[in-house]
Amino acid sequence: MARELRLKWSNLLPNALSTRHLALLALFTGASCIGTSALFVKVSETGPLSTAFWRVFLALPFLWLWVFKQNRAPPTQERSAKTAYLPLRGLITAGAFFAGDLSVWHTAIILTSVANATLLANLAPIFVTLACWLLWQQRPSRRFVLGLMAALCGVILLIKGHFPHTGKALWGDALGLLTAFFYAGYQLMVARLRPFVSTAHIMAVSTTVTAVLLLPIVVLSGEGLLPQSAYGWSLLVALALISQVIGQSLIAYAMAHLPAMLCSVGLLLQPVMAGLFAWGLLGESLGPSALVGALLVLWGIRLAQSPIQPAAVAQDPYNRIKNKPPSS
Repeated sequence: MARELRLKWSNLLPNALSTRHLALLALFTGASCIGTSALFVKVSETGPLSTAFWRVFLALPFLWLWVFKQNRAPPTQERSAKTAYLPLRGLITAGAFFAGDLSVWHTAIILTSVANATLLANLAPIFVTLACWLLWQQRPSRRFVLGLMAALCGVILLIKGHFPHTGKALWGDALGLLTAFFYAGYQLMVARLRPFVSTAHIMAVSTTVTAVLLLPIVVLSGEGLLPQSAYGWSLLVALALISQVIGQSLIAYAMAHLPAMLCSVGLLLQPVMAGLFAWGLLGESLGPSALVGALLVLWGIRLAQSPIQPAAVAQDPYNRIKNKPPSS
């Protein structure tokens, strides 16, 4: 009997550890994939809004194939009449936030530098932390706050010297800051949905909503919708696969197993990877301060991996569902 119990615990503990490790690996890999987004937008043959549309539209066949391949409906759970409609509403809201995120961020990338746009978009952890604290009373620990501040300081060092203040660049910086708000809203909605909706369904439905919302925006903007060459199409397909299908799906998976605030800080790896990609592929040099900033971001992410101190979550209807999150 004792031997059976020891075997049972020896099997359970590695599984528990591997789940967290896999979630962290998915988070960092997803952030690295998204780090390539700005490069694709910069060299795309279509305008920023059209590129955003093709990013999600070309990803849809792969995402819906994932849903059908899964051959499993979204997990059913006991819900009150008050919360029964929340998944659909949440999926639509997540798609709307992501449409706002892509439209303003892709425009910011064209108007200002990749470094500025990426930095300002990744100020989302501030909005996420405030929302978790004010809306759901999830008080961050001092260790988490220290890690967050270290990571943000690292991001600032990473793009030091890239702050134009006039003309289009200033407008681009303002749009980059607005991106952080939309990105934070998207992260929070995905984190709220994951306890009872699979990664595949979140990605497929929310991305469909994003594509539906972006198409009329592109038409009204007057941008050319189609790329001019096969090379242009290849860039759009690569953007859809790397950034949307792989990157966003890995992040959605990670949000099922990690706190929302930790995921938001972990995504600060994105500007680090964007800087490295720009250095390796576009020849943009990284000075000593940028290298120190990259290391500081990584240290801040590691430091932030501490438990959140929940004061009370009774007001959050999603937390009333205590079933185990679905595997993806």
